[in-house]
Amino acid sequence: MSSKIALIFGYGARVGTSVAAKLAGSGYSVAVVSRSATPGTTPEGYLSIKADVSDPASIPSVFETVKSTLKSAPAVVIYNAASLTPPPDADSVLSVPVEKFVNDLQINTVSAYVAAQESVKGFDPAAEKKGIFIYTGNGLNSTVVPLPLFLTLGVGKSASAHWVGLADALYAKQGYRFFYADERNPDGTVAGGALDGPAHGEFYSQLVDGKTDEIPWQATFVKGKGYVKF
Repeated sequence: MSSKIALIFGYGARVGTSVAAKLAGSGYSVAVVSRSATPGTTPEGYLSIKADVSDPASIPSVFETVKSTLKSAPAVVIYNAASLTPPPDADSVLSVPVEKFVNDLQINTVSAYVAAQESVKGFDPAAEKKGIFIYTGNGLNSTVVPLPLFLTLGVGKSASAHWVGLADALYAKQGYRFFYADERNPDGTVAGGALDGPAHGEFYSQLVDGKTDEIPWQATFVKGKGYVKF
């Protein structure tokens, strides 16, 4: 059974921090996960969990910690962890070592997939908040940026976009929603390094509040406007 609990993977300085604060302000008990976390309670009152998402086997124990500590499964799960490896040869996209390619794929796709698996085990179709999974994406699933730097990140985002979209369609009968959230500039170009933490917090809060009937799984949004179709 799930309740008003939100679990955030990738508690970073921009998106993770902003989303956590916004959801906590809406009355959610928040659990945050990062590799450098100190287990316990953060100064903001969040449940802090240490986990290395480069290891997909670490994900189920995170959910167990949330359930044992907060006494229920999360109704909202946000996967905000990401990784990329610059090619050692800046002129050769295929110079990324295989072990680095695999590591980034684990973080960007495989562990996110395991998190979604664990999420649906706790989602409750009879609850008011039936279950929402949000994956922090970007435009690399639909735009091939001709820069070697984006190889592993683009592969991971593209792969994850596929299963997120498929899950959103096939879990609709249970009332669960899966979103690939993608901040864009007003002209539709990729936000990239200019992404805005508070804008993510505001938009994710809208998704969590159930204002999603008109929003598809590929949830492109613009700061100050919310969902915008591109």
